[in-house]
Amino acid sequence: MTPAQLTVARRLLCSLQDHIRDTLISARKKHAGKFARIAAVTAADTIYYVDRLSEHAILAWFEENWPKAWPVELVMEGLDDGSATFPSGTPVAETKFKCILDPIDGTRGVMYDKRSAWILAGLAPQRGTRTQLGDIVVAAMTEFPTAKQGFADQVSAIRGRGVVAETLDLSRRTRRRWTPRPSRAKDFEHGFASIARFFPEGKALLGTVEEALWRELGVLGKNGGQLVFDDQYISTGGQLFELIAGHDRMLGDLRPPAYTKLGFSSAALCCHPYDICTALIAREAGCIVEAPDGRPLRSPLDTTTPVAWMGYANPTLARTVRPVLRRIMARYF
Repeated sequence: MTPAQLTVARRLLCSLQDHIRDTLISARKKHAGKFARIAAVTAADTIYYVDRLSEHAILAWFEENWPKAWPVELVMEGLDDGSATFPSGTPVAETKFKCILDPIDGTRGVMYDKRSAWILAGLAPQRGTRTQLGDIVVAAMTEFPTAKQGFADQVSAIRGRGVVAETLDLSRRTRRRWTPRPSRAKDFEHGFASIARFFPEGKALLGTVEEALWRELGVLGKNGGQLVFDDQYISTGGQLFELIAGHDRMLGDLRPPAYTKLGFSSAALCCHPYDICTALIAREAGCIVEAPDGRPLRSPLDTTTPVAWMGYANPTLARTVRPVLRRIMARYF
């Protein structure tokens, strides 16, 4: 894609997400009491009523707005076989791009109006089943705020061209640009950092691994062990935003290897490629997002593959943690 085409693609993803956010905010006013109802259970996740509300809006938007000269495969939960093509009926083999989308990442928090969810999307040149996270060249993420919020953030990026960050005033419909500033801290003392353990399954093992990590990093025991703060944000996109915005110094998700060790099915309880498809934005902001062993994320753009990942606010923190984490994972997993 040319630089001009990449800019158009970024604007398209942002426009799509604006449409999804506004659709959900409008629907919440009418159906808030239904948001937490279970609509379906798939191989990838539990689908709640709030998840279903955005599907029609997304398909209609692609039919009306996606350039016909750029045939695309849309990968998203809730679609037959996990994908659809636009213009409608285009054979996958004839599409030029693959767009992976999570309409609501953080459903469990926002359906109870506890915390914002995020709309996530990544766009990659079509390589069929070989298309993977590292192929994404444009990404965007947009906040679906709680009912009492008057503002919502949106961040987007083109590979090699930095991040565009804006805050929307929901009542005035005006936008304000801001600059992401991930933490430059060289250690974790008096900062937020944590390993995901959202569900009862595997919580003890994951907690043990994290405790061992802090012990080997020399943090545990100082000041009664109160030097690192934990925040379990049940949204991978939300976690990435916390790194991008400078709120957290390290976040990671080791559920796939933990569940494998414990003999649990990881299919419906883990991060999937659509949850981590905006890692490009974090990297463009200066963060490090990688596999737990330090390798690049290479998962296919589908709706079922479990993804383990680690995110660091800056390269110094990544270099500090990476060898220690490898030793600990070899010990426990």
